Amino acid sequence: MFLILAFVLLIFLPSPWGLVAFTICLVLFLGELLFWNRTMRGRRKVVGAQTLVGQQAEVLAPCRPTGQVRIGGEIWEARCDDGADTRDTVRVVEVRGLTLVVERV
Repeated sequence: MFLILAFVLLIFLPSPWGLVAFTICLVLFLGELLFWNRTMRGRRKVVGAQTLVGQQAEVLAPCRPTGQVRIGGEIWEARCDDGADTRDTVRVVEVRGLTLVVERV
């Protein structure tokens, strides 16, 4: 944003002020770039099926011991050793391939 503003001010302001405004906006742009770089560098990427562990899901097809659950708008194959009926709430304990291991809440 500051970079675009710098070029606009360089074009439309009179001679000495255009260069001053351009320099100030360029410094602000570099500061913004460094700020976002430091902010984003420390964050870990959170992706994949491992992010489902600990979340709750709704049982769609009875899990005796296998069935289906809905979690985050997606339908997953699930395994529940204790057994769970339709519309029960379960918690994801583990991910094995494309099957979620769940337990009743």
